[in-house]
Amino acid sequence: MDKKTVRDVELKGKRVLMRADFNVPLQDGAISDDNRIRAALPTITYILEQGASLVLMSHLGRPKGQAKLELSLAPVAKRLSELLGRPVTLAPDCVGPEVKALAAALQPGEVLLLENTRFHAAEKTNDPAFAAQLAELGELFVNDAFGTAHRAHASTVGVTQYLPAVAGFLIEKEINFLGRATGKPEHPYVVVLGGAKVSGKIGVIQNLLGKADKVLIGGGMANTFFKAQGLEIGDSLVEDDALDTARALLAEAGDKLVLPVDAVVANAFANEAHRKTVGVHEVEPGWRILDIGPATVDHYRQILEAARTVVWNGPMGVFEMPNFAQGTFAIAEILAEIDAITIIGGGDSAAAVQQAGVAGKVSHVSTGGGASLEFLEGKTLPGIAALADK
Repeated sequence: MDKKTVRDVELKGKRVLMRADFNVPLQDGAISDDNRIRAALPTITYILEQGASLVLMSHLGRPKGQAKLELSLAPVAKRLSELLGRPVTLAPDCVGPEVKALAAALQPGEVLLLENTRFHAAEKTNDPAFAAQLAELGELFVNDAFGTAHRAHASTVGVTQYLPAVAGFLIEKEINFLGRATGKPEHPYVVVLGGAKVSGKIGVIQNLLGKADKVLIGGGMANTFFKAQGLEIGDSLVEDDALDTARALLAEAGDKLVLPVDAVVANAFANEAHRKTVGVHEVEPGWRILDIGPATVDHYRQILEAARTVVWNGPMGVFEMPNFAQGTFAIAEILAEIDAITIIGGGDSAAAVQQAGVAGKVSHVSTGGGASLEFLEGKTLPGIAALADK
């Protein structure tokens, strides 16, 4: 990685302003998954151990520029305090005189968490005056929020205009692993792509086709390729406006692009619907494809077992419904078993490896769905581009 990290700067006695990704799921006001908080701990711990004080900032949910009590970072402050074993003070806001006074009073080893940055509309518009107010709270900026690195917001990009800016360990890890997938991957290199829509993954397919040895397709996006080939797909989800693109990709990719050979179909979009497994040439009108079938899993297994690098982004079926989750979980389990660098590209794929209980057996699970997708497309992520070069 060619960006400076927290290791490259003097921290002792400094007040560090750090952007983390604490956008955690909440259920009835309680955190239902604290993985994003845990992912920030190595950087937080390192900064405090170096004798700095720390001002943390993050967004949570989509408050649309208004202060909403149910999207307060109070549960995060509580959980972070438990994980660190030290007090974490929650500021009443993220800017203003009171917040500035709290930051100024911090002693080495102390932690202040700012309230949700998206309570201010100026956050998403990257307003320079708002960014300057945030920057006043620290002497050095550390970005460790990979999940928002594809957004040019005040707390990710704006503050870098006013403070020396470096990466935290999580961003460093993300760039190192995702960089392997887009830079010089070990071959055979296999990309597994799923999810509902082919339109959202066109950039990834185009960027990785030249680098990968095989691109395995699953999920709703496979239906668009089937229809582009003239197959019957019944009532399956399809993107009719992406059919020409799908035809062009099939022509360009040749045998690099691998489609399912069988599917689990149902007579309704419901977990309890009547279901059966059929070949992809045998889908009848009125039925819909909701998962890849066992023959596809076996076919994909053979390809994946020979791989040295694998990137997976997007589920193989409607894995929110248990009866149509088998294909997705099978891929997760295969990736946990093979001897390869296995990179899971955030979002639903990250949720799938967690639910399958194999997150600890793959090389890297990205913390950013949208950010990892844009990275794999070869796009520049503004939150990373704004950091100081080595």
